[in-house]
Amino acid sequence: MATIKDIAKEVGLSITTVSRALNDYYDVSPKTKKRVKEVAEALNYSPNHIARSLVMKKTKTIGLLVSDLMREGVKDNFTFEVLTGINKCAGDLGYDLVLFSTSSDKQKEKTYTQLCRERRVDGVIISGIKTSDRYLTEVVTSDIPCVLIDIPVNSNSVGFVTTDNVLGAMKAVQHLIELGHTEIAFMNGHDFAYVSKKRLEGYLSALEKAGLPIHNEWIVNGSFLDSTAEKVAYELLQNNPEITAIFCASDLMALGVIKAATKLNIKVPEDLSIVGYDDILLASYVTPSLTTISQDKYQMGYQAAELLISMLKDNTTPHQRLLNTHLVIRESTSLHNKQ
Repeated sequence: MATIKDIAKEVGLSITTVSRALNDYYDVSPKTKKRVKEVAEALNYSPNHIARSLVMKKTKTIGLLVSDLMREGVKDNFTFEVLTGINKCAGDLGYDLVLFSTSSDKQKEKTYTQLCRERRVDGVIISGIKTSDRYLTEVVTSDIPCVLIDIPVNSNSVGFVTTDNVLGAMKAVQHLIELGHTEIAFMNGHDFAYVSKKRLEGYLSALEKAGLPIHNEWIVNGSFLDSTAEKVAYELLQNNPEITAIFCASDLMALGVIKAATKLNIKVPEDLSIVGYDDILLASYVTPSLTTISQDKYQMGYQAAELLISMLKDNTTPHQRLLNTHLVIRESTSLHNKQ
């Protein structure tokens, strides 16, 4: 098996220069790097990752930490799409990816730093964490670089990737208003999610901008679950028949609302228009197909990994990225029949 010494002999350079070229140090010219890597490939050189990590104190491995990874999450596919984006970017940039999960009980037993040290990761991407999770406080004070998905925390070692949730929610409600709806309810997630707060803000802003009254009793939580949203929506619609539209903070909850409406013999969209958020795969297959606010989950993952790796290489890079959303109009919304 070829070694760095063999490469150095072939290209006529020192072992130190060859090592720095293979590891993309800035003080080695692009021409030299190209020549060294060509020879390394010709000699079938394979780096000793364990030895390199001991010398450089880096493993070229990043972690994806997911909070409360549960089977129910299969329905919305959010974590998988984020994971796919992270994995692609990590591979493109020569990093390995480790997936590990946490829960409230695990967080009591092991600190965030201990978890990361045990997994030997250079940095971490965190998805699905609640604002009440103790790890969130630890992340800010830790020296381990971290990128949060959908929680805007920014420090020397922490960055974040999210979409413009306020604007996204406003797009959803404005769409309903443009269809003639004035009695619009809101099915939110829960109080410990940053996106819940921002989507509520967008919902309220859109109503205020249109001069429509705000009914606090029409703002309910479905815990981002279709089963919970179905139960809550059933009671909401039964007690408030004047509601003609509901904006849901996730597609999964919107599916639950559709089920509730069906049980109450309320036709969607003839009697009730529904808008979701996320544009999950099921949104286009359910009947009626779901009008929703689309966010690119794959790109969120890719951008999170790209941001983290750039932070590992150069901590002066901006530590936040805000992605756009767009309205996807399908069959679950229609003009309001005012008769």
